[in-house]
Amino acid sequence: MNTLSIITINYNNKDGLKKTMNSVFAQSYKDFEYIIIDGGSTDGSLELVTENEQKLHYWVSEKDEGIYHAQNKGIAQSKAEYCLFLNSGDTLADNFVLGDILKYLGTEDIVYGDLVTFDLSGKRKNLSSPDDPDVYHFMISTLWHPTTFIRRQLFLKYGMYEQLFKVTGDYEFFIRTILKHNVSVNHIKRPICVFELSGISNSETMRELQTQERKLSWELNFSKKVIETFEQQTKILRSREYALANFFRKLFKPFSQSK
Repeated sequence: MNTLSIITINYNNKDGLKKTMNSVFAQSYKDFEYIIIDGGSTDGSLELVTENEQKLHYWVSEKDEGIYHAQNKGIAQSKAEYCLFLNSGDTLADNFVLGDILKYLGTEDIVYGDLVTFDLSGKRKNLSSPDDPDVYHFMISTLWHPTTFIRRQLFLKYGMYEQLFKVTGDYEFFIRTILKHNVSVNHIKRPICVFELSGISNSETMRELQTQERKLSWELNFSKKVIETFEQQTKILRSREYALANFFRKLFKPFSQSK
């Protein structure tokens, strides 16, 4: 059995799909499954896939019911121990990601790294994941899906992605597995994926949808009283962090103004 399956979903994003595929094919480590789930694209994506089908373990192009239905289809075809989800447009940070990460796979349930983003102006930002993704972390953030290597057995044991979600099904899965069922995790401090921020992902409508779905994620997994306790504790911690940050701003302000 292979250690890793890489699953790419795509719909009418030929240019993004080509970037993702080239990133995967360029890896120095080659012993992995590559699965592409296309939603019935009509922009030339299908031709791109068929041109490269000898390099693929499995592919399909047919209408699906959204992101997480497509990813569940990819999981169903996977035979490897871990799954990595790279949507079309996502690229691996360099040609040695898979080879470097391989030695960390096999012990923990979820192994994850760091993310590189580029905004619309091309500005690069390096984002570090937390060493301990606890309740407080998930109340204010998440783990980045394309930087996480997920043991496939977790989907069989705790359930697949909830298909009712449009954009945050991975967030709900992390809430369910890491917080509710206490699966093991390991943060590898190296960039895994490059993610280009789009205007859509930063839009007010998208942010509102993410907020609504994240709230639903908690409601599906914890009681109202537990959620209220989590929220209260988060407010306290954030208040303390703000007070501490404000203290240091005042403390170092005279030095920053000195000539």
